[in-house]
Formats: sequence, structure tokens, C-alpha cells
Amino acid sequence: MPAVLSPHAPAQTFEIRPLDAPLGAEVIGLDISKPINDADFARIHRAHLDHHVVVFRGQQVSPDAHVAFSRRFGPLEIHVLHQYHLAGHPEILIVSNIKENGEPIGLGDAGAYWHSDISYKPKPSLGSLLHAQELPAEGGDTLFANQHLAWEALSLTLQRRILPLKAEHSYLAKYEELRAKNPWRPKLSQAQVDQVAPAVQPVVRTHPETGRKALFVSEHFTTGIVGLPREEGDALLAELFAHSVKPAFVYRHRWQPHDLVFWDNRSVMHLAAGTPDHLRRKLYRTTIQGDTPF
Repeated sequence: MPAVLSPHAPAQTFEIRPLDAPLGAEVIGLDISKPINDADFARIHRAHLDHHVVVFRGQQVSPDAHVAFSRRFGPLEIHVLHQYHLAGHPEILIVSNIKENGEPIGLGDAGAYWHSDISYKPKPSLGSLLHAQELPAEGGDTLFANQHLAWEALSLTLQRRILPLKAEHSYLAKYEELRAKNPWRPKLSQAQVDQVAPAVQPVVRTHPETGRKALFVSEHFTTGIVGLPREEGDALLAELFAHSVKPAFVYRHRWQPHDLVFWDNRSVMHLAAGTPDHLRRKLYRTTIQGDTPF
């Protein structure tokens, strides 16, 4: 496995360029498969905290390098859909609409609804790294919504109302709905269902590294507000869902060959814009374990 971290490695020459968007920066000139010294890593980490989505351009690297670089930020999650793990690399989830011998090779409807990864576990993901392997000639964009800006744009009245609230998140919230529409969702075993028991999270979470507040509900996984009557809770969630993805908060990522996109699940939600059925798309995703929201 590549030695991606070396405190005394030579510095790499790379540029961090903020995007003309409500979030995001691109990193140009860095090779993640080469040793990265402490100073260079600190720049990368700071960019991730400041911009929430970091795009590493031109990463023609192996799955080993992808996994090793991801691990520098923390332990990795093993996704519940073991059917779509990359062979020999259980840390990598294949995100793809490709079929081989009539069977899907990956999760083709990943990101069908706005969400933050693994919010349905007691310790949601810190961040995810998605590496482009095969891109379609059209479509396949990924949208990211800045949830710090979404929180800050709420009225003070609504901020005060939701700050003490908690909500339930469930991986199964829309699973059967998605499964009925397409072939990408396998029937879950009882062991898999047991891995994704619902979790309760704050409606507003505080980023553990920056201290900034962010909305933390999503149309994909959030099923209800704890302690509120169903009708009232559903109405509040509908209002927050619509607010959280306003165009003023959104960056649309148009993939380039070999992009590696690293987003902060504590700061953003994301959505797959969709790919035409006749065009092939394949990406590899690692997901970093996070901590308990507060």
C-alpha cells in the first residue's frame, strides 16, 4: 500500500483554488499516491474545513492509494451493501449504473435524494471521497448544498424553534420505494437490517472542528421530529428540506476524468443529478467514520 503520509517527505507543489460557488475548492498539482508531509496535509485539511468540498484533479491512482489517503483522515466505514464492495477492498463502495452479465456491479441510484452520508448511524460519517473511474458523455453531475449557509439564512424565530429539537434518521426510510423503481437495491438480509437501526440526531449540529452550526436533516433519511405531533413535524421538515437546498447554497460538480471529490458530511448534503440509462458511469467511494453529533 502506498505510503501517503510521511512527515519528512519533500513538499509537493500544488494550488488550492476556491470555486466560484457557495462552497468548494479544487486542488491542482497534488498526487495523493505520493508521500504527503505534515505541512502539505495541514493545507489539505484546512481547505476541507474552509470549503467543505475539495476536488482533487487528475488523480490517476489505484484503489490502494484511494483507501490509504482516505484513512489519513480517520477509520473507514464498511457500507452495509456488501454486494457492491470492490473485490479485495471492502472499504470501497462501487457507485455505478453498469450491468455485467445482466447484474448490476454497483449502486446505480446512490444519491437519488438529498442526504448526508451515514446520518442514520449514531456516529455519522465525517466525510466521503468519490473517485471517478468511468464518466458518461452527458449527465452524472453531483450537487452539494452548504448547510452552514442554510442555517445562517433562517430567521431568528425559526432558529430558536429548531435548535433544541431532535429527529430520527433511518437508512430504510426510502429503501423499498427505491427498490421498487430499479434493480440497484438488493433485498436486505436480517443481518444487514440490524446494522442500520434508526438513530436520533440533533436537527442542528455543531461542527466538531470549526464550531459552526449546520442544519442536519435530509429528505432521504430523516423520518420525523422527536416529540412533535406527526403533522406538525412533517410540516416543519418539509419547510427545512425546501430551504436547505435553495440555489444560493448549492454547488453543482461537473465531473472531469480522474476527479477525486472529498466532501464534509458535517457541513453539506449532496444529490446525484442522474445519468442517462444508456451511458456508463462508475465511481469508487470511501467513507470516513465520524463522531456523535451535538
